[in-house]
Amino acid sequence: MDTGCKGVRVIARAKKWKKHEYPWPDNIDPNITSGHLSYLSHFKPSTEKPKPVTLPFEKPLIDLEKRIIEVRGMADETGLDFSDQISTLENKYQQALKDLYTHLTPIQRLSIARHPNRPTVLDHIFNITEKWVELHGDRAGYDDPAIVTGIGTIDGKSYMLIGHQKGRNTKENIARNFAMPTPHGYRKALRMMKYADHHGLPIITFVDTPGAFADLKSEELGQGEAIAHNLRTMFGLKVPIVSIVTGEGGSGGALAIACCNKMLMLENSAFYVASPEACAAILWKSSQAAPKAAEKLKITAQEHYRLKIADGIIPEPLGGAHVDPAWTSQQMKLSIIQTMEELTKSGQGRIASPPEAQVSVYWRFPRRHAGGTREKAQHETI
Repeated sequence: MDTGCKGVRVIARAKKWKKHEYPWPDNIDPNITSGHLSYLSHFKPSTEKPKPVTLPFEKPLIDLEKRIIEVRGMADETGLDFSDQISTLENKYQQALKDLYTHLTPIQRLSIARHPNRPTVLDHIFNITEKWVELHGDRAGYDDPAIVTGIGTIDGKSYMLIGHQKGRNTKENIARNFAMPTPHGYRKALRMMKYADHHGLPIITFVDTPGAFADLKSEELGQGEAIAHNLRTMFGLKVPIVSIVTGEGGSGGALAIACCNKMLMLENSAFYVASPEACAAILWKSSQAAPKAAEKLKITAQEHYRLKIADGIIPEPLGGAHVDPAWTSQQMKLSIIQTMEELTKSGQGRIASPPEAQVSVYWRFPRRHAGGTREKAQHETI
């Protein structure tokens, strides 16, 4: 085309695109049975041992540990036999540990649930699944890293796994927004729930959040509507849903993925409508009253089980889940398998194929409610 300007040249240079870093290598053997094709996720289990963190109520145990180390040091330096003293101190330490962790107060259990070294949802998923493919995006332009979703296999059976993801360090926590989802995260979870319902995949959700992100932008984007939409949709899903509270479950931000057939809680987890600190600030005008608020709020797994909100308690090792994450995950896996088998044996499989579904049932599963199930399933014909 003649531009009317002689001697002018237009040069276009192709922009070099940055290669996307996929979580698997470029050239992989399609026949591989383990390795890269087993876990398609950017998340990788940490190879570094986390720095020990001592909670305030654990200080008596630390003093005993120091005494044991000192006596062992004296034995090494002098060459004398201190085995009796060491054995006595170790027995005393084990007894003190047992006494402490069998008589924890609610606020102490909450501090364990918030422990910086507590295994995250993805840590548990990697421990309990044979294969795991992480899925991303709400199909509306955003992927909230505070909620992780994907398909995983447990004992050869496929499940849709959804959970809040905290970070293992400060950098990861900032990237994950401290597991406080925006509306995008809840809409991503909703998309995956509908996908699971369509394909007949049972849903397992993992709750570990202080609450939904309450900034101005999230409110503008419909935080309340996104949570309400999730609640309404989960009540109508045809596949079984098992929710596990792995850390803390704060208010509607936790409940948005916890309307389930069965709810399980780790031994030192907490589930609450408002944090004890916030409750204390409102009622007693001081966060120092948080221990009192924690007592009144009934936030522990033991209280929820007693009140029939939770359907079961998953044990943790003495000291909390961070002491032995692999053992905790295996206890979680056993509970998931047992619970799913119970739902299946009670006739609560996937609702009938489309022709049968037109004339068959509502509520093939026990009726869902906030945090667990009604005891008796309803069966109505149309």
